Amino acid sequence: MAKPFQVRPFGAHDIASLWRLMVALAKFEGYADEFAVSEADLVAHGIGDAPRFSAFVADDGGPELLGMAVCYIIPWTFDLKPTLALKELFVDAPARGRGVGRALFAKVVDEGVRIGASRINWTVLASNARAMAFYRQAGGQPDTRWQSWTCPLPASRCASA
Repeated sequence: MAKPFQVRPFGAHDIASLWRLMVALAKFEGYADEFAVSEADLVAHGIGDAPRFSAFVADDGGPELLGMAVCYIIPWTFDLKPTLALKELFVDAPARGRGVGRALFAKVVDEGVRIGASRINWTVLASNARAMAFYRQAGGQPDTRWQSWTCPLPASRCASA
């Protein structure tokens, strides 16, 4: 029987384990060679008076975290309300099937409500059918009105209009 777990905001003591989960996600999604985030970056940008991101982590008291949900706030858009952007939701392989992903996503929804957001936005790797099924089951739906686009920088790779 699996140990019970809790979902909570991450703290400084979670940095190494949170970073390990981010690396595992980068490998899973195929961008590990480009992954540039260090543990020091997590401290610099996630801990302190003006963090640039927040994260919720699942913890069962073991040596490693079970999963993470990393978010940031877009302060306002057309409706003058914030949007909560779910940047990463990942559950370590040994912890899958225990409800960790559902609990993390529920915490993100609670956070969106707490800050008065009008929506939560996220992207899903096009080949990740399991993630799409998970999000549909959680009440999410694809936004068919918009496509995700990107323009790699430096500007020399993005032609000016």
